[in-house]
Amino acid sequence: MIELLLRFLIGGAVVSLFAVLGDTVKPESLGGIFAAAPTIALATVVITLHERGAAYVALEGRSMMAGAAAFFVYACAVSWVMMRRRVSALPTATVLLLVWAGVAATLWAVWLRG
Repeated sequence: MIELLLRFLIGGAVVSLFAVLGDTVKPESLGGIFAAAPTIALATVVITLHERGAAYVALEGRSMMAGAAAFFVYACAVSWVMMRRRVSALPTATVLLLVWAGVAATLWAVWLRG
């Protein structure tokens, strides 16, 4: 229960900080980058560090980096298709989830499995 409360408080504080930071950045289109901060993940990392230690957090951090890299490739693929074809966003994003899954599985097999 206390862990959930800490996640809520830390996550809320960081979200608020990033929202203020995003409002101050010009052009406003860059402000969205700050609004997308993975605040709950950051709160979870701090709590996990306290509960399980640095070695466990390092392993989880590598997994987060692999997931972020897979998402970046997915986002680039969706953007590329949407800019070059007249297709609907929902089916495109849904079908290209296979790209994310493939990159994530490959990174897991090559980098994380050991």
